[in-house]
Amino acid sequence: MASFQRDTTLPGLLAHRFSCRGFHPDPVPRATQEELLALAQRTASWCNSQPWQIHITEGPATERFRSAMLAQAAADEPGPDFDWPSAYLGVYQERRRECGLALYDSVGIAHGDRDASARQGRENFRLFGAPHVAIVTTDAALGTYGAIDCGGYVANFLLAAASLGIATVPQAALAKSPQRIRDFFSLGPDRKVVCGISFGYADPDHPANGFRTTRTPLTAVANWLNK
Repeated sequence: MASFQRDTTLPGLLAHRFSCRGFHPDPVPRATQEELLALAQRTASWCNSQPWQIHITEGPATERFRSAMLAQAAADEPGPDFDWPSAYLGVYQERRRECGLALYDSVGIAHGDRDASARQGRENFRLFGAPHVAIVTTDAALGTYGAIDCGGYVANFLLAAASLGIATVPQAALAKSPQRIRDFFSLGPDRKVVCGISFGYADPDHPANGFRTTRTPLTAVANWLNK
């Protein structure tokens, strides 16, 4: 059984937050969701533009969205609003591979078992069983910087959720077919889909919740110039 620590200091939240891939079906009360959103709304943005809009499902709407996304997983549709990485090279591929293998190992998927890995991939579109999903969109006219501001919002959403005991998993996979999402939520073409965040209460017994990703040491990412 996984053990989840609660420490609502910022260092504690950063240390113990994780991407949840197994949820209880119990919904998060609306008042708690609103508290979470109010915290995330304090996110800084370029010229205070606050480009994010959040579209959240509950109850039957979550089940309808889950069904729509599972159907999308098998469909051949145009790509996302924001380009996927063109390649993962060098250390980026190493980190991606480490994360994937740790996930597969946690749920008992043998190396090279493509059928099992495909089934696990489909869990993204099942929302890992979460009772809610939040779709994050930005205004098309704000371009790259609107999307960057939304990235800051996503980070704060995850930390705010953790402070309230709510588990989350940010998912680029849900942005694979943005027009399907726009149709589902009746959004105009000016709203560009950044990502989704499935959220709810974590299932501590789910094996996928038992592993943690590593972080690169500062010596590999920070550079100082003092002359």
